[in-house]
Amino acid sequence: MKAHAPDFSGGTRLVELSRNEALTLLASVPLGRVGFTRQALPAIRPVRHLVHEGAVVICTHTGSVFLHRFLESEVVAYEADEIDPDTRTGWSVTVTGVAARVTDPEELVHYRDLRCQSLLVPWTDAGMVHVVRIAPELVTGYRLEATCPGAFRERRDGQALRPGDTVLGEREPAADG
Repeated sequence: MKAHAPDFSGGTRLVELSRNEALTLLASVPLGRVGFTRQALPAIRPVRHLVHEGAVVICTHTGSVFLHRFLESEVVAYEADEIDPDTRTGWSVTVTGVAARVTDPEELVHYRDLRCQSLLVPWTDAGMVHVVRIAPELVTGYRLEATCPGAFRERRDGQALRPGDTVLGEREPAADG
C-alpha cells in the first residue's frame, strides 16, 4: 500500500461567496458557533440559530455564559460550516456584527412561535429563554470546491488515498470508473 501525505494543492480550491450566497448557506444549517469575549479572552460556544430577515437569531437560557454580554449591544462573530472531510469540499460562513437581546414584545411572540415550530430551539430547557439577534455588518464565506473530482479522498486516519491505493486489501476505484 502506498502512503501519501495529504495534498491540499490539487484537490480543492477556495471560492469566495457573495453576501447573499453566504446567508443562504448559513440558513441551511441549524447549528453554528458564536464567538465573543469573556473576561477579556475569546470564547466560543455552539448554539442553534435561525436566519430571519437577514439577521442571525439565537435562543439562550438565563444561565448562559454569554447572555450577560448582550444586556448592551456587543460585537460578536458567528460561524457555521458544512465540510466533508473525505472529499475536502463544503463551505464556511462567518458573520460579524452587533448582537443584542430582543426585548420588543411583538418580536418575542414571533420568535417564540418559531421556537414552538422547532425552528429556533436552545440546547437546554434550563430557565427562561432569551432571544438574541445578530445584525450582520460583515458577512464572509467561502466554498471548497473539488478541482479534480475523485482525485483523492482522505481516510479517517488522516492518510490521503489516490486511485489505485489499497485499503484493508481492497483496491480503491480508479478515478475514471
